[in-house]
Amino acid sequence: MTDVLDEARAWLADDPDPDTRAELASLIERAEADDPVALADLGDRFAGRLQFGTAGLRGALGPGPNRMNRVVVIQTAAGLAAYLRAHGGSSVVVGFDARHKSDQFARDTCAVMVGAGIRAMVLPRALPTPVLAFAIRHLGVDAGVVVTASHNPPQDNGYKVFLGDGSQIVAPADVEISAEIEAVGTVESIPRAEFGWETLDDTVVDAYVQRVASVALPDGPRDLRIVYTPLHGCGGEVMRQAMQATGFPAPEAVSEQAAPDPDFPTVAFPNPEEPGAIDLAMSLAQREEADLIIANDPDADRCAVGAPMPAGWRMLTGDEVGALLATHLIAREPGLTGVFACSIVSSSLLGKIAGRHGLGYAETLTGFKWIGRIEGLRFGYEEALGYCVDPDAVRDKDGISAAILVAELAARLRSEGRGLSDALDDIARGYGLHATGQLSVRVEDLSLIDEVMRALRTSPPTILGGRTVEAVEDLADGVGGLPPTEGLRFLLDAGARVIVRPSGTEPKIKCYLEVIVPASDGDVDSARAIAAGALEAIKADLVDAAGL
Repeated sequence: MTDVLDEARAWLADDPDPDTRAELASLIERAEADDPVALADLGDRFAGRLQFGTAGLRGALGPGPNRMNRVVVIQTAAGLAAYLRAHGGSSVVVGFDARHKSDQFARDTCAVMVGAGIRAMVLPRALPTPVLAFAIRHLGVDAGVVVTASHNPPQDNGYKVFLGDGSQIVAPADVEISAEIEAVGTVESIPRAEFGWETLDDTVVDAYVQRVASVALPDGPRDLRIVYTPLHGCGGEVMRQAMQATGFPAPEAVSEQAAPDPDFPTVAFPNPEEPGAIDLAMSLAQREEADLIIANDPDADRCAVGAPMPAGWRMLTGDEVGALLATHLIAREPGLTGVFACSIVSSSLLGKIAGRHGLGYAETLTGFKWIGRIEGLRFGYEEALGYCVDPDAVRDKDGISAAILVAELAARLRSEGRGLSDALDDIARGYGLHATGQLSVRVEDLSLIDEVMRALRTSPPTILGGRTVEAVEDLADGVGGLPPTEGLRFLLDAGARVIVRPSGTEPKIKCYLEVIVPASDGDVDSARAIAAGALEAIKADLVDAAGL
């Protein structure tokens, strides 16, 4: 551990943040006294540097290169600045959410950019990630940065980089930027300006709100009662403005979760997909006899939807919302052109919808950094509640504009005496019931994920839920022209499939399940019951096969 202690002492001398300096000094002192917990902690913090993943850099706050802190941010900003200068870039816009240290990390980024001779602009306050993605194209800058950990736990933060086309970085840009970061010296050696960046006013926010409002047709119904929660994030104000600009009544906010709070006190995880996260919204919707629940994650790039169903209120899956938005866009825009796209772990239904209506279709790796780059994109989504409904303005997932489009659909259906459940039934009758489910296991020891993947590769199951596994595709080899990625896809009979992969943003292994049940006879309820049983049977066998 001598080398690790030397690295830690050098880091301590270079760290400009008194909070992380104090934390690291205490760890070093305990490690020097042979405290095994402190030694292990230091070993993890200095095991490597945070790398650009599915959604940029993301990790727990704290000292060390394997954590999110001012040293990592300053060095990352310096590497990005070097990359931009090498490619003729001269301007950047920076945004941030309401998490711990986000505003400081944004200021550090601006200071480094100005110190490198690059024009830097920063959004006026904590704002949704889609506002930053919009600002890149709206302002015509060469890059954008947003400091956010999206839906991760409160101890995390992150750093997401976009280029001038408004899409997130992918290879080779991420590799080149990482190389520039590795070449950066100490924080002390990096020029940082004390002033010189521009703090934008609300003009860019107003432009975003007006663009979002234009997503809805101007003459549609607006009679709708919406319950809304930003889950303690920064989406509340912008969502209210967008709804007002579109002509919808102000949503009824979940008061306990309405104000930004980086500690997310009412939820175990600030992710609308997690159990319990939407309980307060669900209770309010039932009390107020609302028509719709809209929930954003803390940086408002995701949109969760809840609605009354024949069996009671429930949250819709991301695949259900993706199908609803796709068919809604087709129905309201005769002659619609372009490409519909979704991630490889999303339902196969979108491809069938696109094919029937003569639209292009593309399947991508997980993450909007891939979906946003599809040529001719008109609509894109991923099952994890991310939707891109206006790619000319925001080439990333946008939980605000998606909410407006969902509200437009719900209001139209309400005016017809119908609801989202009826629209879902229509889709099932027309394309077959595509039922999806997920098995997600959070781990403390990341090596367990490698063990699971190794076991499934070595001894893949031949039957899952009574269905024959007809083929096993190793995504690490590249499938269907996609870049290699860690994961396995099991193709079962009758169109069912299972995908197993490590999460790109959290310490989880995630399994995505899909079964298809015909519903052309109109009996959607029976099809749903059959599908639910099939998913549970597949899930049970998968748990055994993977040792989860």
